[in-house]
Amino acid sequence: MIYNNLIAGEWSSGGELIQNINPSNTDDVLGDYSFATAEQTHTAIAAARLAFPTWSRSNIQSRAEILDRIGNEILARSKELGQLLSREEGKPLAEGIGETVRAGNIFKFFAGEVLRTGGEIMPSVRPDISVEITREAVGVVALITPWNFPIAIPAWKIAPALAYGNCVVFKPAELVPGSAWMLADIIHRSGVPAGVFNLVMGRGDVVGEVLATSADIDAISFTGSQGVGRRLAQHAMVNMTKVQLEMGGKNPQVILDDADLETAVNVALQSAFFSTGQRCTAASRLIVTEGIHDRFVTALGQRMEALRIDDALLAGTDIGPVVDQRQLSKNLEYIASSHAEGARLIFGGETLLRTHHGFYLAPALFADTTPDMRLNREEIFGPVAGVIRVKDYDEALAVANDTPFGLTAGIATTSLKYASDFRRNAQAGMVMVNVPTAGVDYHVPFGGRKDSSYGAREQGRYAAEFYTAVKTAYISSH
Repeated sequence: MIYNNLIAGEWSSGGELIQNINPSNTDDVLGDYSFATAEQTHTAIAAARLAFPTWSRSNIQSRAEILDRIGNEILARSKELGQLLSREEGKPLAEGIGETVRAGNIFKFFAGEVLRTGGEIMPSVRPDISVEITREAVGVVALITPWNFPIAIPAWKIAPALAYGNCVVFKPAELVPGSAWMLADIIHRSGVPAGVFNLVMGRGDVVGEVLATSADIDAISFTGSQGVGRRLAQHAMVNMTKVQLEMGGKNPQVILDDADLETAVNVALQSAFFSTGQRCTAASRLIVTEGIHDRFVTALGQRMEALRIDDALLAGTDIGPVVDQRQLSKNLEYIASSHAEGARLIFGGETLLRTHHGFYLAPALFADTTPDMRLNREEIFGPVAGVIRVKDYDEALAVANDTPFGLTAGIATTSLKYASDFRRNAQAGMVMVNVPTAGVDYHVPFGGRKDSSYGAREQGRYAAEFYTAVKTAYISSH
């Protein structure tokens, strides 16, 4: 089946067809997806611009009902959509369904936010004048999303954009067009007027380039790599386009001597390896104080031996395949360089054969690593983690902060003193105490510091900071 782009309310074929391949079984083709041309992308932007005046002033009750319908359909079809997600991205079925449920809840949350958009009335310092402060839609918003959360991340960008009255041009990652297309189909049938929401599937150097450089785009929200994010920001500055960037992390998970060992192992296992390590919030630097170090490494290695790495749709699979051959090759390169730098392999690191050909990799755990090794400096985006031995909490905190990234940071400890100090002094946008670094609720702000993030936070009521503009009005009573 051929899946087309949604432009100005119509399904439109593109310039080339790309097969969507299941990474668990490369013989399984999900469909042929039509990639948009540069000209079609310009057409989508123009359609959004044309629809904006009416949509931005539309009745808030009707917008709320549309978003609620979208959320309800996603939830009603969560198993179907979750299976599609797992087939194209490779995460285990339970995770695929869970991500889909999260997407549905995001739309329902913002259905409520439509009705909760408030303002302020303040007195002026001048007599007989009042001041009203309100929020208005920004305009035409370009949304560029990654492949690792192919429905949740689009949802947490699209839902607030529509809720606050913006029009959307949405470009999903090339590797996962299936979930994006299904979401677009649901949005299209929800009652959204033509041009308000547009789907342009395609390549970054074609579709992404148009979105980044168009003077008719008012705001760009991007989640992806640091290099692409920086280039996008440079383009955006030329047109003074509002920009929001989420660009990954090299997240630390600290394990202190006083930590409960079982808790520490569970937190590290999930943070480093689940979702095949393909999460910007994954903790690939395990910073462990010397009193618990040996017991922790042994226990974590034993837990890794029990993991089932297999087809994402099979019952009992803990970790699915890597998303594609390019990412698998990148992971193997980091594993080879870790060996070359003198790290000691505790477990994993080899490719695996399963019933069907897929991109299977045994999660790799290295010990005897140092903070300056490549695997502890660069975001791998795979199931590869290094253990760094430190003397005490102070050294652990210093090593945790020794990175240009600052998305999440975790600590396992039973000490209220250390937990409180880490919460305050970890240089990250999100801090986790005795819980995995990956996984945040849909109603709270998401984002980091330093090179991980730029611009306003995503999710929850904080999304209004990006998707609206503040207007101050002076009103005289005379």
